[in-house]
Amino acid sequence: MSELPGRNDACWVDGAPSTRYPKYARSDRTEIAVVGGGIVGLTAAYLLARAGRDVTVIEAMRIGRGVTGRSTAKVTSQHALTLSQIARESGKERARLYAEANQAGVEAILRLAADLRIDCDLEPRNAYAYTLRKARRSAIEREARIARELGMPAAFQARAPLPFDNEGAVVYRDQAQFNPVKYLVGLARAIRAAGGRIFENTRVADIEPKKGLWRIGVGRHSLTAAKVVSATHLPLGAPLPFDEHTQPRCHAAMAFRAPADALDGMFIDVDRAAHSLRLAHDAKGPLVVALAPEFFTGHLGDVAACFRALEQWVRARLPVGEPAWRWINEDYDSPDAVPFAGELAKRAPGLFVATGFGGWGISNGTAAAMLIADQIQGRKNAWSALYNPERRSHNINEGGDTKTPADNVDDIAPGEGAVVTHGRKKIAVWKAADGRAHALDAACTHKGCTVSWNNADQTWNCPCHGSMFSCDGGVLHGPATEPLKPVRIPAGARRG
Repeated sequence: MSELPGRNDACWVDGAPSTRYPKYARSDRTEIAVVGGGIVGLTAAYLLARAGRDVTVIEAMRIGRGVTGRSTAKVTSQHALTLSQIARESGKERARLYAEANQAGVEAILRLAADLRIDCDLEPRNAYAYTLRKARRSAIEREARIARELGMPAAFQARAPLPFDNEGAVVYRDQAQFNPVKYLVGLARAIRAAGGRIFENTRVADIEPKKGLWRIGVGRHSLTAAKVVSATHLPLGAPLPFDEHTQPRCHAAMAFRAPADALDGMFIDVDRAAHSLRLAHDAKGPLVVALAPEFFTGHLGDVAACFRALEQWVRARLPVGEPAWRWINEDYDSPDAVPFAGELAKRAPGLFVATGFGGWGISNGTAAAMLIADQIQGRKNAWSALYNPERRSHNINEGGDTKTPADNVDDIAPGEGAVVTHGRKKIAVWKAADGRAHALDAACTHKGCTVSWNNADQTWNCPCHGSMFSCDGGVLHGPATEPLKPVRIPAGARRG
């Protein structure tokens, strides 16, 4: 078993209020069903409930414990070199709309947190995208120039205010950071106060059209709705192949004990092996939150090595103490750096989706929720064409094969897992601390790709479409909705 320092969870859960919404337990009807209790789902649900609409939210886990609650939670429209990329590939007007939407998302969070009196550790911070390489300085200067032309609060600085050498940065003033779990708990409370319903620990199995309405399958029960917001990171029920039009990738994140003045701002470097930094705190005091370079979900044989490398990188540059928290967060990239969000008006009228946030889901997710709420209420929104989920796209998903460290079942150490084979059958085997082996069908229940073992999180991850399962096969994260199936371990099962 790979021993790593720190509690295996996002630091944002410490001190966040607990939620106790019921599990969905009987079939019912609603005007608008929101599937997913992250920033897209809860923001859209609140805006609609506030407008007097009948809204029901269904969350697979507890509020704030999903994808949003594992982000770095930067409330910023500064997205590294994204504006340059969009302007180069799709034109300045599209870049302008992207900048406008994300700045509006930032401002909406600030406004909602104030209006609803959400105690979410919201703090003003400047956001910096910097480089360690002289050869990349021109790219930083270009991003700053384009951002200013598009009306963003941007400027170029010859040096980012970091305690290590760098070659310049683009800075956005008047941005912010917060605790995403506390923010989502506050939004959920506001939804209930506005008359909306929320159900937790309820995994939706499917979303399908039925007689002009939508049926959301929940175990033996169902929820019937006139409109559905599928806000599950990778949408359920969509007739378009978003699992192929997006690429899942992960980052290792760690939170270290640190002085309160260890950083002054939020930072991301734009080099190939990019790192992200910000300050935070838990019940015991200040933290530096650091994010490691990305890797494709399920493609890495030794995920624990990412945490060891991240700790080494941080210690070489910042005055930090022991690691207190560690976690993995997952994002989906789109082909053009712009999310897919809004109504599937041609292919599935009444179904609204949001995916492909590319690591910038806080501002993009809020903007997407604002767009969806407008569309449901029949209002025009200038970002409809920008985020159009039915726009022409292409496949970018690279798939992948499982990585396994064992030659046979006997070689798997207690606390570890591997995929082994018996004939043509692939079996995911995990050994408990007492050495007892537990076997599962290694085929992901989404589309049958072979899962791989994550030795840092003790989970099974799908290298194709990003599903994640617990060591005993339970669904942690979709698009899969069914657990991995238990199987017996045949004699002679060997390496996959």
